[in-house]
Amino acid sequence: MLNFIELFAGSGGLGMGIAKAGFSQVIAIEKDKNCCNTLEFNRNQGLFYLAGWDIINSDVRDVVLSQYQGKVSLVSGGPPCQPFSLGGRHLASEDQRDLFPEAIRAVREIRPQAFIFENVRGLTRKSFAEYFEYIKLQLTYPLTVRLPNESSRKHFERLEEQFTSGDCDQLKYNITAKVLNAADFGLPQKRERLFIVGFNNKLPVRWHFPKPTHSFDSLIWSQRYGDYWDRNEVPKKYRLVSKKAESRLYRLSEKPNNAAWKTIRESIMSLPDPLASEGYESLNVLNHEYRPGARIYPGHCGSFIDEPAKTLKAGVHGVPGGENMIKFPDGSVRYFTLRESARLQSYPDEYFFDCSWSKAMYQLGNAVPIKLSYIIAKSVKSALSEALSHNKPKKRGTTKPASNSALQDATVHS
Repeated sequence: MLNFIELFAGSGGLGMGIAKAGFSQVIAIEKDKNCCNTLEFNRNQGLFYLAGWDIINSDVRDVVLSQYQGKVSLVSGGPPCQPFSLGGRHLASEDQRDLFPEAIRAVREIRPQAFIFENVRGLTRKSFAEYFEYIKLQLTYPLTVRLPNESSRKHFERLEEQFTSGDCDQLKYNITAKVLNAADFGLPQKRERLFIVGFNNKLPVRWHFPKPTHSFDSLIWSQRYGDYWDRNEVPKKYRLVSKKAESRLYRLSEKPNNAAWKTIRESIMSLPDPLASEGYESLNVLNHEYRPGARIYPGHCGSFIDEPAKTLKAGVHGVPGGENMIKFPDGSVRYFTLRESARLQSYPDEYFFDCSWSKAMYQLGNAVPIKLSYIIAKSVKSALSEALSHNKPKKRGTTKPASNSALQDATVHS
């Protein structure tokens, strides 16, 4: 059995995808009480992906993580992204909300066989390039800790020397990082997130990120030459595409081989119109209430219904949820309902947010789409399971390889 521990669990998007991939939950740590209430409510309602979750409402900095050493195969989590967000103050390690050091501490103290961390694409920006390299080196050599009175610059340089020397006499992880667009994997949202995946260096793992399965080119081909409009029963006067789609279409000489991006319309068309209150009440659709007040203004123009949505926001940029709107072919806009937003994040329809719209949008806007985390976790589990099966003691007459736990009995390298 492969267990995992989830740090910065939020409303559970990353963790539920990992659970769906076949990992068993040990514990979920989350500081925000509203998020914990949401997780606990849905767990207690019997939501399958949350079965057995031990949810701890605590700042991860106050948790003794070494108690999980030897009990956890995978560490996962999304450290708060505000220090690196395009809408933030861009303070990186100088921002008190930067909790990547805690993610690194988790790897150091738990010593898992693998880890999956995610964050905003902004961490890959040029202005954060050096800090991002520093993070990756610390995750590669988690036992090479920063010494008392040692500056972060000196620590970074020492890690660089360790890497270039090829020194691996201690716990080491082979890591890779990549920005993935959720739309490229069949989700109705153009959400780009950075994923950092690492495996214990002593395991015979060969792994790469899953390849995209969907594309914008396939969508616009389907809208021009395929059955998109007829299949979705769109009246001819509303069969519109963006200027970007039009210009791109003329560069396509043949039908793309991959599947089409999934659009907002395809994701929500089975839901009743939230303006017709009797409709959704009779169908028992959770969290599908209409919210008035949506309007277009500079920088907030909504997401066109016949494309994937723009990245859902957590309600911290200007007017809360100002960008979380659908734009219809007639030019009108309205806010996404919570249920529609949850579908954009691939949350199951039975997942309920027992809180205000703003608090629920904060949870959804910070989440990892369940389907995307599932795709990544499934490939990690496959590689990890195969590597661990190769690492099992062989039958008599053969030499027993060193166990993973023995490999982890390293001391801090300084």
